[in-house]
Amino acid sequence: MLLGLTIRDVVLIDRLALAFRPGLCVLTGETGAGKSILLDALGLALGRRAEAGLVRAGAKEAAVSAEFAVGRDHPAHAILREAGLDGDGETIVLRRLLADDGRSRAFVNDAPSSVGLLRELGNSLVEIQGQFEQRGLLDPANHRMILDAFAEHSVDPAALAQAWHDWRAAHRREEEAARLLAASCEEEELLRHHLAELEALAPDEGEEDRLAERRSFLQNGERLAETLAEAIAELGGNAGAQAAVARATRRLERARERAQGLFDAPLVAAERAAAEALAVLEDAARQLELDPRELEQVEERLFALRALARKHQVPVAELPALREQMATQLMAIDEGAHSLVHLNRDTTEARARFVATAETMSRSRTSAARQLDTAVAEEFAPLRLDKARFRTVLTPLAESEWSEHGCERVHFEIATTPGAPFGPLARIASGGELSRFMLALKLVLADTSSVPTLIFDEVDSGIGRASRSSIPIHARRRSPACCPAASSPPRHARPPRA
Repeated sequence: MLLGLTIRDVVLIDRLALAFRPGLCVLTGETGAGKSILLDALGLALGRRAEAGLVRAGAKEAAVSAEFAVGRDHPAHAILREAGLDGDGETIVLRRLLADDGRSRAFVNDAPSSVGLLRELGNSLVEIQGQFEQRGLLDPANHRMILDAFAEHSVDPAALAQAWHDWRAAHRREEEAARLLAASCEEEELLRHHLAELEALAPDEGEEDRLAERRSFLQNGERLAETLAEAIAELGGNAGAQAAVARATRRLERARERAQGLFDAPLVAAERAAAEALAVLEDAARQLELDPRELEQVEERLFALRALARKHQVPVAELPALREQMATQLMAIDEGAHSLVHLNRDTTEARARFVATAETMSRSRTSAARQLDTAVAEEFAPLRLDKARFRTVLTPLAESEWSEHGCERVHFEIATTPGAPFGPLARIASGGELSRFMLALKLVLADTSSVPTLIFDEVDSGIGRASRSSIPIHARRRSPACCPAASSPPRHARPPRA
């Protein structure tokens, strides 16, 4: 609840400190007495828009502090913990400083904070209902939130939203897989043709380099053979190296006995060198006896590899990897239908979980709607609406209209006179009736709201004198912490002491 409000240099206020007791507090006064200034000052502390015109004339800075007492399980403490500002006490102090140039600073528990955090905390601590706030009742989009605020759901609305998002995520995965599978199937025939070409050619790693080297060798084979023939001719024949070695050997043989073994090793080496050199040259010549078709075959293979690489716009060295990639793609296509079955099953199961959760929520809303209708109707008599009827309508939605909020639309209907058909609030209710309907709803919802402080600003706007006289007394028994600000003291009723 709101414990106190301290104001300095706001519009006409120099210094003001207000303390509030638990229960109903009423601030009354004639028009121009300054009630709206108090609400403007509180709005500053709650993070609402700041205007330089709120600073008192001649002052440099306006300051407003609002102190609240809340339990440790109140949502405001969760907001503080997330911002790293949570204290050990059960009070929260919101403070706002507004300079005369329009710049402002915000503090929470005397720690600097952002205005956004101040506003988020303010929304969880105070709810202000002004004379035009009842217009929110005209928007059916708010009716579901009002009903959910009243209901004690066995299913957390967050769980319903999560079930919805899980279902939609599963459905998107299934759709994406189906799209990819359809696109892959369109390319399957061409993919299989390309893979057949690659498998028929069966390229190996490094094959291009090996073929290029062999081709170069074969292209020079004839010249190499001629060179070997010339070398053999130099070694053999009467004028060749072999004949010269033979002559040298005969000379050494004639002097061998006199050399006492000195010529033995040269003789053996000379004979072996000539024989080995000739044998090696003749062996190389035999190896050059090449198949004349081999060069053609090598070139055909090399050109085929390069043509296929150009077709797929990759280097020849990447053809084996491309072959594996295509084989993997075809395997994925073959397995895609099987995977799609699993994804479809996941989507079906996620939808069933959402539907089950939504049905539980629908039953809870149906029960809460009956209780809300009864509770609101009980508030009509003191508000001079005893002939009016109020009902909460739950309309099932088509599956295409389902959302994270469930499978039905919630809207309020009223009938203000006996026998009249029910209709939307905007079409049936007058301004004064809307004010009273708003009061009835707020009184009913007061016990279920987590907001500890409820402020009514000119709640008697548009309400007749007879109805107005009963509002403060009637509201007192319902609202746990309510601070209405009326335009003037209602006749026939003495307001409770502030």
